[in-house]
Amino acid sequence: MEDILVPLAFFALVFGSLYIYYTTRNKERLALIEKGASPELFKLKAEGNSGHAIFKLGLFSIGIALGIVAGYFLSEAGMDQTAAYFSMIFLFGGIGLVVSYLLQKKLEKK
Repeated sequence: MEDILVPLAFFALVFGSLYIYYTTRNKERLALIEKGASPELFKLKAEGNSGHAIFKLGLFSIGIALGIVAGYFLSEAGMDQTAAYFSMIFLFGGIGLVVSYLLQKKLEKK
């Protein structure tokens, strides 16, 4: 019975969360429009944002990959395997995000 209930509960949780998110967002937007906000405010900005997101995701993924490799070497050196992998993944993933932030700021200045 548990084999059925766990996936069912998971999908119900995901569906419920998405439903609440979108209905709340819709109500907020309607309230802003009623108060005089422009509907153009809600359109996604096509220029620039997608490139930054892909750049950030790429550096974050590289950081995670380097963290996995570093975690492997630490676990082979004698450190607890779980602690080695988690600490290195978070460390290198965070470094990747910081590097992407610094590079984006540098590119925006130009």
